[in-house]
Amino acid sequence: MKSSVTREEALALLQKYNKEPFHIQHALTVEGAMCWFACELGYGEEEEYWGITGLLHDIDFELYPEEHCQKAPELLKEGGVSDEMIYSICSHGYGICCDVEPKHEMEKVLFAADELTGLIGAAARMRPSKSVMDMEVSSLKKKFKDKRFAAGCSRDVIKTGAERLGWSLEELMEKTILAMRSCEAQIAEAMQKYEA
Repeated sequence: MKSSVTREEALALLQKYNKEPFHIQHALTVEGAMCWFACELGYGEEEEYWGITGLLHDIDFELYPEEHCQKAPELLKEGGVSDEMIYSICSHGYGICCDVEPKHEMEKVLFAADELTGLIGAAARMRPSKSVMDMEVSSLKKKFKDKRFAAGCSRDVIKTGAERLGWSLEELMEKTILAMRSCEAQIAEAMQKYEA
């Protein structure tokens, strides 16, 4: 899998439709996590593709929340993104806002990790350290069980995502925490210009 757009082009495309720091940070987090997963799961030569797919996965969400994954193909096509990557991006909304099914392992990871990065990010903000660096799976599981905590993060999607990958929920949580640790400092640095 090769990306039809560079990382710089993808970031510019994301920023064209996303201005909110929250959405930019989520996109960067999913990008970083996807890069980690690519290397971890033996797809190192596809790391850029996995990362850019993660970066662009919510391209239409800020402006078109009611048309999430419906508007994305049009915006992505205009930006020069390949049909293959458009399919991958839309597959993270399977069963929620579209019927594009995640088939490749990368698409299954995106489906599972997208919601979970949101939950982990919310849990990290509650910690004294404000970081995932000292987060354990046991404390994340407590937050996961509390339906009121980060209520917008679908527990069903996270569970289904783990099942599609053939992983336990704990394994998905552990890997996603490690993935987010790998890019936390880099994202904090990148976000400084959005908070200025």
